[in-house]
Amino acid sequence: MSAATKRKYVAQEFLEGCVLPDPDRQQEIVQIVAPRGNNLHEVLNGEGITYLVSMPPKFRKTVWIKRGDYVLVEPITEGDRVKAEITHILRTKDQIAHIKAEGKWPPAFDKKEDEVVPAKQSSPSDDPACPDSLPGSDDTDESSDDDGDLSPNLNRVNGPQHFQDSDSDESSSSESSAELV
Repeated sequence: MSAATKRKYVAQEFLEGCVLPDPDRQQEIVQIVAPRGNNLHEVLNGEGITYLVSMPPKFRKTVWIKRGDYVLVEPITEGDRVKAEITHILRTKDQIAHIKAEGKWPPAFDKKEDEVVPAKQSSPSDDPACPDSLPGSDDTDESSDDDGDLSPNLNRVNGPQHFQDSDSDESSSSESSAELV
């Protein structure tokens, strides 16, 4: 099987597969707290304990996870730092709803699943962030200045800082350059 075919099946499993945690294999649902590099991620389980998990090679360069995503992990015995390995990534509301219906969802994560992406991706013509596809859209600067529809970058701990330029900043910079001459 070629690498492209493997990626296709992994992506299909990622989007459509509904997997329940297996208590015999000690699997549990955890939330990604932060990436730690080298395919390691810090996670938080339902009991509030944080530890490191590894991403297996089948997900690397195929599926990307970010802060706030939920994953299904299975404990591993080798190593001291890494406690588990990711077996499945839960990204859609349908997957989470299925796990909740079966009663396997950790109660600590009940209010946090609103940040998860929907199961079906809309077409580009349905995307409100694309002004060219909206009916009756005209080329005004007002539509391009609205950043309210953009999703936040969850890979940054602190949100972006927005500074407004003022005339006093420009005049002070020109005064300081005049003093240097």
